[in-house]
Amino acid sequence: MATEFKHIVRLIDRDLDGMKTLVEALSDIKGIGLRLADIISRKVGVSPYTRIGYLSSDKVEEIEKVVRNLNNYDLPNWLLNRRKDLENGEDKHLISSDIDLQVKADIEREKSIWSWRGYRHAYGLKVRGQRTRTTGRTGKTVGVSKKRR
Repeated sequence: MATEFKHIVRLIDRDLDGMKTLVEALSDIKGIGLRLADIISRKVGVSPYTRIGYLSSDKVEEIEKVVRNLNNYDLPNWLLNRRKDLENGEDKHLISSDIDLQVKADIEREKSIWSWRGYRHAYGLKVRGQRTRTTGRTGKTVGVSKKRR
C-alpha cells in the first residue's frame, strides 16, 4: 500500500473518489457492477474494502489492465455483458463509452434491417411491448396555438 493518500484516482478514463473502497469505486465505472468489482479486486490480490486512494500507482495500473482485458481471465460467460457478439460470435465485456457506442450501433443495425424493434426505434415508439394508449405521449404532437385578435 502507498503511504501517501490520493484524493482523486484516475482509472479507466474516470476520476474516482479516493475515499471510496475499491469495490465502490470500481462500480462507479459504467459496465462494472458490485459483483464484478469484487471479482476484479480478488484477481488483483487487493482487499475489496481497501480505500482506493491508498493504492500504489502500480496496483492501479494492474487493476486497469485486468479491467481492460477481462476476456483473458477465466470468468464465467454469464458475467460478461456482451455474449455471442454478432460480429465474431465471441463473448466480451464492454466498459465506459464502448457500451454506448455498441448499443447505438445495435439500434442502427435494427433500423437498417427494418425489424420490428428497428421500426419502433425509427418512429420513436415504445420497443418492449409496453402499452401506448395513454402513456409515452410527451413530445409527440405540436400544441395548438391560440388565434390572436
